[in-house]
Amino acid sequence: MPLHAHLCPAGRGFTRLALLTALLWGGHLATAADLSQLDKLTPSGATKEASSDGAIPAWEGAVAPLPGYEWGKLRRDHWRFKDDKPLYSIDATTADKYADKLSAGQLAVLKQIKGYRMDVYPSRRTCGVPDFVAANTRKNIGTAKVAADGWSLKEATVPGYPFALPANGVEAMWNAKMRYRGVGIDYKKTVTAVSPRRGSTEWIRADSEQTLFIPTGAKGSHALSSYPPVEFYVYFGYSAPAALAGQALAITQYLNQAENETFYYFPGQRRVRRMPTYSHDSPQIGMENQYTLDEPNVFNGALDRFDWKLVGKKEMIIPYNNFGGHDFKAKFEDVAGNDFIAPSHRRYELHRVWVIEATVKAGMRHSAPKRTIYLDEDSWAPVMMDDFDGQGKLAKLREGFTIPVYETGTCDVMAMVQYNVAEGRYVFDTHTVGTGADVRWVTEPNGPRFKAAFFTNDNLRAISER
Repeated sequence: MPLHAHLCPAGRGFTRLALLTALLWGGHLATAADLSQLDKLTPSGATKEASSDGAIPAWEGAVAPLPGYEWGKLRRDHWRFKDDKPLYSIDATTADKYADKLSAGQLAVLKQIKGYRMDVYPSRRTCGVPDFVAANTRKNIGTAKVAADGWSLKEATVPGYPFALPANGVEAMWNAKMRYRGVGIDYKKTVTAVSPRRGSTEWIRADSEQTLFIPTGAKGSHALSSYPPVEFYVYFGYSAPAALAGQALAITQYLNQAENETFYYFPGQRRVRRMPTYSHDSPQIGMENQYTLDEPNVFNGALDRFDWKLVGKKEMIIPYNNFGGHDFKAKFEDVAGNDFIAPSHRRYELHRVWVIEATVKAGMRHSAPKRTIYLDEDSWAPVMMDDFDGQGKLAKLREGFTIPVYETGTCDVMAMVQYNVAEGRYVFDTHTVGTGADVRWVTEPNGPRFKAAFFTNDNLRAISER
């Protein structure tokens, strides 16, 4: 019987994963049985078969775009299932009916935000795995290693999922962090938007260009230890509003260090400053304490402050094939209302997800000491996360706009929305709505922005002072 078919006695769809994987692995190197187990699953470690009721279909691999697609055209217009219609909608009056398939954050938003609804569409498993990623994932069985600190990644074959048969929450999170995204992601223009305070109509709209460089995403098969210990580099350059215009920053996120390295250029001072503690739950500059450094793309940053418990796998209604955050031809005002993103630009489907609970470690601090994150079984992309405050009350819900990426043959999350339940505001980030230009996933490291030297303090000063 496949590992994922074992359900807990409570019958809520969670697997007795920790016990079973411990029995399979036993702390030893991979055996033929381990590889045989993976062969029964998809290349990423997901269940191949459809759900028992057929609502979740069997996995068949990546879905290619319709003929005529090229970068610069709307992605949704070239998606095979673009003509799908909703099966049903969920609102405040029907939320309890679907409660066992919704997160605490989804339920809170449905019940607290007037007019909010979720349109649920047929489930489409569109996330593929390129052959070289599948081969590297297989090589990682029994060889990928978490370091002695218990949270950083020591070794793996990349690009590939380090732990297709995860034994714990840290391993599952590294699958999410090391998912194949090419060597980088480039935005000519994106908007970080924060909705108005209650009783106001004034938005924060920060326009920027952004480049994400992922050295370990180079095609082929490489030992992680052959690279510098960097998860990614990222550059932001702000053009609006006036309070942020001209500011820029370059961040290096490490595989084995809790603090990233951040250099920030302030045009008024004409200097670059090193920001030694600009990470984790530090508020992002200019966002009125609505957005921290570890919240972009559902989750971002080091794993060191939390204990990560792998609860198991569950069927849930999640944002999926959610092209609305990449509708660069739409008007921002038609998509982003004062209270929520328009239902026309959000799509939900029933899928199986990995459920991971994060609890802040003894001696550590965080503004959200308890979190629950949901990872898509087919791509390991973080599709949703609930944050709880120090009193155990729900504080925030994040939803990622998961889409199939035609450039990489996988799925990814960049655009996202975060609802601050307590304060009645939301953040809409890393999207292209109203910008007139699409985001580009890059699979070959061409150009200066896909070199480590671009993200140094000296280069940040040079390009910012032009």
